[in-house]
Amino acid sequence: MGLAKQWRTELSDLLRGASGGFLFGIPLLYTMEVWWIGSYIGPIRMLLALVLMFGFIFFLNQTAGFRRTSDSRTASALIDSVEAIAIGIVCTGLVLALLQEITLQTPLHEVLGKLIYEGVPFSLGVALANQFLKGDEDPVEETVPPVSKSQSLNATLSDISATLIGATIIAFNIAPTDEIPMLASAASAGWLLLIMAASLLISYCIVFASGFTNYQQRRQQKGIFQRPLSETIASYLVSLIAAMVMLFFFQKLEFGDPWQVWLSYTILLGLPAAVGGSAGRLAI
Repeated sequence: MGLAKQWRTELSDLLRGASGGFLFGIPLLYTMEVWWIGSYIGPIRMLLALVLMFGFIFFLNQTAGFRRTSDSRTASALIDSVEAIAIGIVCTGLVLALLQEITLQTPLHEVLGKLIYEGVPFSLGVALANQFLKGDEDPVEETVPPVSKSQSLNATLSDISATLIGATIIAFNIAPTDEIPMLASAASAGWLLLIMAASLLISYCIVFASGFTNYQQRRQQKGIFQRPLSETIASYLVSLIAAMVMLFFFQKLEFGDPWQVWLSYTILLGLPAAVGGSAGRLAI
């Protein structure tokens, strides 16, 4: 295997692991109780949490893991376990920084506590990536026959339905909580733009760059927006609509609220909704 191919394989494995982490870990990142626990937890409990997390992930890497090609040797499982925890903690740190739950002013012990406790489901998601969401290892390109307008419309409606279902499953438990208003109170216009960009990037990586599904198979879908960029943008807009409806359903948004409140709340809930929408599209 050439060096360039090795790097591409490694990058694909890392993206698959990170995507699995987002699918499993994003709901807990919107839980203030975990933020608070991470703020005051002691070093002994942090170490215990790391040891337990490493043990679970090592066991999972013996049978699954985030790499496309598995290696059952103990040494490889140990290395992959360390990598899985590292991926989970890095992704956790990026999202917490995006939500401004970790800033340059946050004390070091508080940063470590939040990263370790919030990173547990992320790291487990990394280790479970291949077991639950494994794509074809040897994709085969096929010639796509012409399709009618009705077939194209049906495929588009299928994508929209899958996005709505996935977005609702992930974001429904977050919508009625106080985390969204709390986060929105500190989010500036610049931060909201960053959250939108991150939502689009994560959604694209989960569906098109992670290797969970056959990339050529996604290209052969017959939907109206069936191109990686256009599909990602269209699905994100659908996820935003789903997020807005959920917030209104739980009376977190009212018709009398300023449009800035509607926008900030929707964008913040749109991140987990976009992750869920991506998971929904993986299923079709």
